[in-house]
Amino acid sequence: MLALRTMTLLLLTCLSLPGMAASPTVYGWIEKGLIMPSAVAVKMKLDTGALTSSMDARDLHHFKRDDKPWVRFTLVLTDANTDKVVRQTLERPVERSVTVRGAGGMEQRPTVTLSVCLGDKVYKEWFTLRDRSDMLYPVLIGRRLLAELGPVDSARTFTVQPSCG
Repeated sequence: MLALRTMTLLLLTCLSLPGMAASPTVYGWIEKGLIMPSAVAVKMKLDTGALTSSMDARDLHHFKRDDKPWVRFTLVLTDANTDKVVRQTLERPVERSVTVRGAGGMEQRPTVTLSVCLGDKVYKEWFTLRDRSDMLYPVLIGRRLLAELGPVDSARTFTVQPSCG
């Protein structure tokens, strides 16, 4: 019993020493991330009010492949590092269809899996697709991914640089 108490005390002491315990990364409400695999750098809004992440997608075309729903879409993104517009057409299976309620009413959006890099890690995430050309940020990160990332400080921006390349 004494050995267990000693080990517990030693562990607590180590965790309280500066530099000994890893503190979680605190993200800002706006971060730069990469759309993978092309590694296009974009500004992403970390939105605690949204459950599902969303990405700017144009020219959505629904079709069937092997009797399953798929969608073809074009990403039109301004690279945050070069200011060059990058166009990329992708095809993805539709994971599900989501009904989104907003100020403009209700709409159905396809949800696909895409990978993004935030900090030094690549995350596979569900994204609803919609034309976000009228929005400031082409990518919105919702609570599903935020739960994996960690805390968000609404007073901060650009706390990490993407390094997944």
